[in-house]
Amino acid sequence: MITDPTMTRIGQGVELHHHQGRREAARDLFAQIWDDIDGEQGDPLHVCVLAHSMADVQDDVHQELMWDLRALAAADLITDERVAQAGVTLSVAGLYPSLHLNLSECYRKLGDLDRAREHLQQAQATIGALGDDGYAQLIKSGLERIAEQLRCDPPPENGQTE
Repeated sequence: MITDPTMTRIGQGVELHHHQGRREAARDLFAQIWDDIDGEQGDPLHVCVLAHSMADVQDDVHQELMWDLRALAAADLITDERVAQAGVTLSVAGLYPSLHLNLSECYRKLGDLDRAREHLQQAQATIGALGDDGYAQLIKSGLERIAEQLRCDPPPENGQTE
């Protein structure tokens, strides 16, 4: 059970977005929380989860990528002890499959298929950190979808990414 008040507020924003379809309201709440935690200077757990959630409500893929990169950088600073203290049931390792999945999708949208494939591989390599619950199934189906899309996207003719 989540015991951290900031994590609870982030969860409220996720609820607004995913369950109520109120993307703009979620983005506004996330922006307020971002200010409250002092942005990237805040607790790495808050930065990671908030940036990961904020990426999902962006309209511009470049902004989405920026938020996802912030989330990944913050994840590297989180300890399992901190996650447990906040009442989060995932381990730190359990954060990475979703982070890399989202980065893979961003890079795919931007046409940087090499980076998209790199993050897909990293997500696939870390998927074992997840259990076999609904969340894990959601991430696994996302990985399968991205893998299929990347199989269908031909590599650039000149060997360069766009």
